[in-house]
Order: sequence, then C-alpha cells, then structure tokens
Amino acid sequence: MLSLTMLFWATVVSGFISFWWQSDKIKGLALSFVYQYCKDQNLQLLDQTMVLKGLWPCRDDQGILRLRRRYGFEFTSTGQERYEGIISLAGMRMLSLDLDAHIIPDDIEH
Repeated sequence: MLSLTMLFWATVVSGFISFWWQSDKIKGLALSFVYQYCKDQNLQLLDQTMVLKGLWPCRDDQGILRLRRRYGFEFTSTGQERYEGIISLAGMRMLSLDLDAHIIPDDIEH
C-alpha cells in the first residue's frame, strides 16, 4: 500500500516533469518564432539558443491564467557584431519580440 508521503512525492515529481516538458515545447516554439523573424529580416540567429530571462504568472485577453516567459537570444546583421533580442510569450502566444538597435543589412538580390 502506498503511503501518503510516497503519493505526495510522486505527484511533485510528475508535476515537475510535466512542467519541464511543457517549458521545453514552448522554448522550441519561441526559437521557431525568432528564427522565422530573423530569416524574414535578413538577420542571422546566433548559437540557436534561447536563455530564460523571466517566468511569472499573467492573465491573457480572456482572463485565463498563463505563465509569461521571456527568452533572450543573440543575432547578427553583419556577421561581425553580436546584438541581443528578447521574446515574450504568454502560454504559447507571442506577446512581443524586441531587438537591440543594429545595422540594417542591404538586401542582396541574386
């Protein structure tokens, strides 16, 4: 028979695993948003990494409680300088994508 303590810890561990799995999926979604934006703007996403900068509860437009996540990333416009950007998501919806001031690359037509 399972003790109450064992049941409690099993619930905590499964909750942690579920949170980690969902967070990894949302981080991948944020990476795809940033990658597509950089591609559209003729920028290069560096290192293909996203760093969690913040995590806190918020309410969406319908009043549903969501976790708001902010991820930092680096990009370049010239191949020589590194710039930073921040993407914010509420749940799986992108709220904002902000980039440091950077050199705008020339569009090269082939």
